[in-house]
Amino acid sequence: MRYIDMHAHMISRTTDDYQQMALTGCLAVTEPAFWAGYDRRSAEVFADYFDHLTTFEPARAAEYGIAHYCWLCLNPKEGEDRALAKAVLAIIPEFLGRETVLGIGEIGLNRVTRNELATFKDHVELALEHDQMIHIHTPHLEDKYKGTKVIVETLAADPRIDPARVMVDHAEEHTVGMILDNGFWTGMTLYPKTKASPNRAIDMLEMYGSERIIVASACDWGPSDPVAVPNFVLEMRRRGHDEATIEKVVLHNPAKFLGQSPKFKLELPSASAPETGEPLSSHA
Repeated sequence: MRYIDMHAHMISRTTDDYQQMALTGCLAVTEPAFWAGYDRRSAEVFADYFDHLTTFEPARAAEYGIAHYCWLCLNPKEGEDRALAKAVLAIIPEFLGRETVLGIGEIGLNRVTRNELATFKDHVELALEHDQMIHIHTPHLEDKYKGTKVIVETLAADPRIDPARVMVDHAEEHTVGMILDNGFWTGMTLYPKTKASPNRAIDMLEMYGSERIIVASACDWGPSDPVAVPNFVLEMRRRGHDEATIEKVVLHNPAKFLGQSPKFKLELPSASAPETGEPLSSHA
């Protein structure tokens, strides 16, 4: 089945992973800026990173017929350093015009500190100033509920924010409801150990329905699976879900969200058109 992986840190994956993703039906990936495994010390390092995301990765993905897009930011783990954050935010606008940049992300919170929240708000201001979509990271493990609540309440209190243009990612059973109730798109990360397994993600779909929900591998340098989405498809079939519902979650939903960006272009065969006749993307 054809699919879009909304969240994949391909800079940390091998070219063999692109091949496996292509063989399992991946049409496009979007790559949010992330934590490299160490704290970077200067804006110049980020400039090199952003250049890599907008040049090398699209070219590498294209060799396998996969469209590659990205989101730019300073990751929440590094948001505690306010001086670094200000320096990095100052250089992001020069990259926003590149043809594969879809918006600001993945921004959010890690330990839910005052500095992290200030950096998060600065990123939101940058997105609003440049009319960018937003991709949000929510904290891991013990800070998940607290951090998600702070993020959702901060965005919901700002009337300038259109929730339909915001993806709140890494949702789990105790946070998915508050994200959907406030009108945001919801991402569920399919991880082998942490976040949501395919079966936990399907449980949430069965509880909340398939509107404004997207699944992704979020594959990176840690334990993760670049073909997590097709494995999710297999589990959906095992549990008796129909093909139209599965395709909606793994293809039409991400295409609808990403299609709000004029840069997102994805040509799909007519057989994949939504039953409603609604375009997958205004640029499909």
